[in-house]
Order: sequence, then structure tokens, then C-alpha cells
Amino acid sequence: MFWREQKAALAGFHPLHQALVHQRGFAATQPAAGWTALITSLYQHAGLVKRGKWALPARTLDVVVPLIIELCSDLGAKGTLAVTLDLRGRDVPGKTGPEHKLAVRPPIRSATEAWTIDPWLSLRAELRDGSILEVLVVDRERKRKITKRNARGKTKWKRKSKVVQTIKVRRRLPEDVRGQVPPTPPPPWIGVFVRDGSRRSVLAGAKLDRMPQSGQEQVDRILTVATEPFRWTQTRGVS
Repeated sequence: MFWREQKAALAGFHPLHQALVHQRGFAATQPAAGWTALITSLYQHAGLVKRGKWALPARTLDVVVPLIIELCSDLGAKGTLAVTLDLRGRDVPGKTGPEHKLAVRPPIRSATEAWTIDPWLSLRAELRDGSILEVLVVDRERKRKITKRNARGKTKWKRKSKVVQTIKVRRRLPEDVRGQVPPTPPPPWIGVFVRDGSRRSVLAGAKLDRMPQSGQEQVDRILTVATEPFRWTQTRGVS
């Protein structure tokens, strides 16, 4: 009977909450009030649902929720936040490309390489200052399979993998906002590019070779890159 109570509780959660449990992701655009309703639902999960098969995906409460709260605090009265979330992990079908053979030398007999691309988070926020902020977080894993023959003629197989994370942020400025060069350079691990046009855009990006060890570290990384474009524009008053 207890599992039926949990199933009933799950059915009463926010629709996007249910999508996270069953599909491990969603794509939605809402004003701040809509995201507040989702977050309220998510915070009820642990107290009502205990079955492992209905657990929230990793990164939900410690990464995604803090980022949504932060961005919603900067939305205008009519601004919306678009979130595309894929928390199925890197090992699901379709995220790993084909294997390619690598050039080798003895004693290595053969080696292949394949890349797994996991764009697990995309955000687009219409901010109260009239600018648009876009964030993309992608995990990339390089997988290698190596066949080697040792001096005794025995063949051995070895697998190696390395994961890097890229964070890309673009802020499209309002038409009446001018750019500026900040008094201090960005951190050495963040690159910045300014693109002029009908609306100036400031792009910030980082490639990180070490994966975060906690949700807080992941949030700090994303927010550090996301705030960099704001240093490259002049501040104007907000009504």
C-alpha cells in the first residue's frame, strides 16, 4: 500500500516535476511564478517519495534549482526563463559518436577513440534591464580503447576516459546600452569575446578539465562565467 501512496503523491506534483522523474528532463518557458511553483513541488519530493526508481535525477536540487532561483530574481515583470534540461547522463544512446581509429606504434597494436557530448543544461532569461542572457553547459567525455602486446607476447586491453566541461554564456545587450572594457581582466580560465551589431553581444566561455566535486562548486562555476559579461557593459538605472 505504501508504494501506492507514493505513486499518488507523484501524480500530484507539478507536471515538470513529473517529467524530471519519468523522462529525466524537460524543456519549458515560464515567468518567475511558474518556476516558483515547480521549485515548491520539488522541495516536497523527499518527504513523500522514497522509492529509488522515482528519485529526482542528480543535479536537480543542488545545481538546477539554485540557478533557476538566481535567474528568476533578475527577470523583469514580463520576462520569462526558458530551461532545457537533460539529466539522463552521458551513457544514454545517441550521445556518443562513432569510434575512430588512431595512429599507433608498437607495442600498441590498435587504438580507437570516441566522444560523448552531453549538453545537459540550457538557459535563456529575459532580464529586467532589457538584456537577454543565454547559458549552455556541456560535458564532453573522450573514450579510448587500446590494445597492447607486452614483451612476453600477451595481449592486453585498456580503456581510458577523460571528461571536460564547457560553459558558454552570451548576453545580448539592450540597444541603448554601450559596452566598456572592465578595469581588471577576467580570470585566466574565462575567455571573452565582444560582438558588435544591431545589439551588442558579450560572450564568455570556459573549458574546465576538472569536473566539479559538489553541486555548490558547479553552481559557482556557472555563475562566475555568467556574471563576466556584465562587467563589459555600462551600468544604467533600472526603473
